[in-house]
Amino acid sequence: MEALSKAKQKWIRSLHLKKNREAEQVFVVEGEKMVLEGLAIANSELLLLVVHNEHLALIPDTVLDCTYTATSKDMEQLSALSTPNKLIAVFKRTNKTIQANLFTLVLDGIQDPGNMGTILRLADWFGIQQVVCSKDTVDCYNEKVVQASMGAIFRIPVFYTHLPAFLDESSQQKFGAMLNGEHYKSVAYPKDAILIMGNEGKGVRPEVQEYIDVNITIPRYGEAESLNVATATAILLAEMVQ
Repeated sequence: MEALSKAKQKWIRSLHLKKNREAEQVFVVEGEKMVLEGLAIANSELLLLVVHNEHLALIPDTVLDCTYTATSKDMEQLSALSTPNKLIAVFKRTNKTIQANLFTLVLDGIQDPGNMGTILRLADWFGIQQVVCSKDTVDCYNEKVVQASMGAIFRIPVFYTHLPAFLDESSQQKFGAMLNGEHYKSVAYPKDAILIMGNEGKGVRPEVQEYIDVNITIPRYGEAESLNVATATAILLAEMVQ
């Protein structure tokens, strides 16, 4: 196992920028649990693994040929987190296409990385098979999203597209989370439903609302102005996937 070169350090740091991750179709994962889970799920997609030189025993023999050691200072410079981890890995993205007739979660303009990561984690928990996002939704490979997803980023296919065109082409029944609509428990949901969740502050934009078949709402009993979008997603998915 050789020490990480300056050139590779520079390359990893460059991947903190979205444009570079997209150009190379890769993403960065930090942390012992997350990296080892990624190795178990997507071993063939691993491009490079960096391990703190005091934690070499963590590395499986199967990935030694693409593993490099680093000092504490190196790990600090490579990390996008306030507290550097023992492991940092670069994975190749998998190439998949949007599938028809699957229960699909649609995200319209979600901006907060924490919300995005939590929603992916919820999708993983409830067995959602794909997530389709508007092009202005936060990058699912943003470091904060990857961390908040708790491994879901390896299992949930996420796609970015022009939502009106996608929804127009789909014959699946579409349900939109709105402030005014039918009580979410009073609606019958098909197995191939599409659930549309909107931006944290503005909700579902008008050009996407046009394609909603049924507006659904979570009734309010207190004084809060709105629900956090990840919390609302959890409530709706728990009902819809039954």
